[in-house]
Amino acid sequence: MKLVKVGLASILAASALFGGTYNVDTGHSNVGFKVKHMMISNVSGKFNKFDGSFEYDEKTNQLKSLIGNIEVNSINTDNKKRDDHLRAPDIFDAKKFPKIVFSLDKIVEDSAYGKLTMKGVTKDIKLDFENNGSIKDPWGNIRVGLAFSGKINRKDFGITWNKVLEAGGVAVGDKIKLDIELEGILTK
Repeated sequence: MKLVKVGLASILAASALFGGTYNVDTGHSNVGFKVKHMMISNVSGKFNKFDGSFEYDEKTNQLKSLIGNIEVNSINTDNKKRDDHLRAPDIFDAKKFPKIVFSLDKIVEDSAYGKLTMKGVTKDIKLDFENNGSIKDPWGNIRVGLAFSGKINRKDFGITWNKVLEAGGVAVGDKIKLDIELEGILTK
């Protein structure tokens, strides 16, 4: 029995040494984006439903791994007609491809490298990374704040719908600006 207790204590000590697993607190996180509209302004949007988890070492303040899932049907640009079109087969095809997934490969200084899967296409991407550290909240939970931003080309993921404007240019820009703020809570 003593050997089992020692073994369990060793496992717990090792997991504390290498950090903990955090679940994304969706009430204090945001998955947002911007895209050019008619070449002159930006349309902002977000996804209302997403989840994720990550491994974070509190001792070294380092993000070790991260996986995030976004429900495409939850897209919200504050315009129902536009949102319905974004879900349609000629853009996201949400029925056939209901999730967008990001999996972190590595962090190098202020850059996050990972794989983004959208509309059945997986591409390596690089995002700017901000590590806001960890704190103990007033309720005794350990929280970590992370931020990711950058640009992707929607055409790389098979999202090619567009409309040529009479005066020249197109209705929707190719570059999508991502702005993701995550707050995670240490699982117990």
